[in-house]
Amino acid sequence: MQILFKSRHPDAALMREAVERRVRFALRRLKALVPRADVQLADVNGPRGGLDKRCQIELRTDGAGSVVVSSAAKDWRTALDEALARAARHVLRTMRRATPARRPRRNPPALEA
Repeated sequence: MQILFKSRHPDAALMREAVERRVRFALRRLKALVPRADVQLADVNGPRGGLDKRCQIELRTDGAGSVVVSSAAKDWRTALDEALARAARHVLRTMRRATPARRPRRNPPALEA
């Protein structure tokens, strides 16, 4: 899986390796379905504080197209974890909808002799 990391904030740039490890761990089950992940970290309103750390994740999938999820939190790690959880849920739900549900076979009626 190819992971592209983008951030202009110096504190977020220091988290590059941790973000890549976390993305690989969270999407390990979906490795065959998701060949590329783009992660963007941004500080929305600068030094004022609040829920201003934003994480946007774009997963390029083979079957479901492109999935874009965004999350805002007080710190980078929480924003990343929330966005990863939502993105993984969305990809799994999309893939489940694409595959037809298998019905169990009904036993044929017994022939009486």
